[in-house]
Amino acid sequence: MSVDISTSSLDAQIAKLMTCQVIKESEVKNLCTKYKEILSKYPNVQTLSSPVTICGDVHGQFYDLVELFKVGGEIPETNYLFMGDFVDRGFYSVETFLLLLALAVRYPDRITLLRGNHESRQITQVYGFYDECLRKYGSVNVWRYCTDVFDYLCLAAIVDDQVFAVHGGLSPSISSIDQIKKIDRKQEVPHDGAMCDLLWSDPEDIDGWGLSPRGAGYLFGGDVVEQFNQTNKIELITRAHQLVMEGYKPMFNDTLVTVWSAPNYCYRCGNVAAILELDEYLNKKYLVFDSAPQDQKMTQQTTTLSKKPVPDYFL
Repeated sequence: MSVDISTSSLDAQIAKLMTCQVIKESEVKNLCTKYKEILSKYPNVQTLSSPVTICGDVHGQFYDLVELFKVGGEIPETNYLFMGDFVDRGFYSVETFLLLLALAVRYPDRITLLRGNHESRQITQVYGFYDECLRKYGSVNVWRYCTDVFDYLCLAAIVDDQVFAVHGGLSPSISSIDQIKKIDRKQEVPHDGAMCDLLWSDPEDIDGWGLSPRGAGYLFGGDVVEQFNQTNKIELITRAHQLVMEGYKPMFNDTLVTVWSAPNYCYRCGNVAAILELDEYLNKKYLVFDSAPQDQKMTQQTTTLSKKPVPDYFL
């Protein structure tokens, strides 16, 4: 079913979402339907052109997402690539994802959203997004609309045929980018296999492949990255998925970098965040930023949160 949403309606929704207010359930349904329509035309690996600003996990930290746009530039003046994990853990997963969704429908050529391991029905029922949708809308309909969109999100992107972006990492069953293009992505994230690995794996200072402590995906070493980059004639892998206290972490002679865009993660980790600007020549510039000034409401919620046990292991 095709849905037409006027530019003025989209602009009004974006303006409302930018103030951290939710929009109507019917508007969410239409946005989700429209974005699925847009995404259904894209292959698993989206082809992008520089310049582009690459972002890591934002995890429902709405005010920090607004800060990110202040640091990196507003849409549509700046092109953005987000590498997944829009929801869970933060207090504002609903507003965060719906803002990114509305921007992606309004400016599909300016903002690209990839799938992260938290863009999953199973994970969001444990780490907050499901409960937040229920609390803010009084039903699970919005959660259903959003998780249906998750199934359509692209698995990776490639910028100027040189920079490969993915949420987690590599897979022992994937040697070429062309193999990623053949995956059936329109499904819940499987517990194993290539699609799972792309969303769950992590780089590590090892040789070859190792077992992941996450229980999904793999650990992979610099030799694996070197082989993948050589095979696919790329210069750099950008990925997210892991908390990095400095906001970004280059590895393996700068052939891979982790970008993390949720400052003071879980409102307690004390880390800074970063985004990666690639100019038209693919020159790299990391913009590091701190968490947004917290308003009174956020402070009250943080105080409440601090009384609850926070898991030691961050997915």
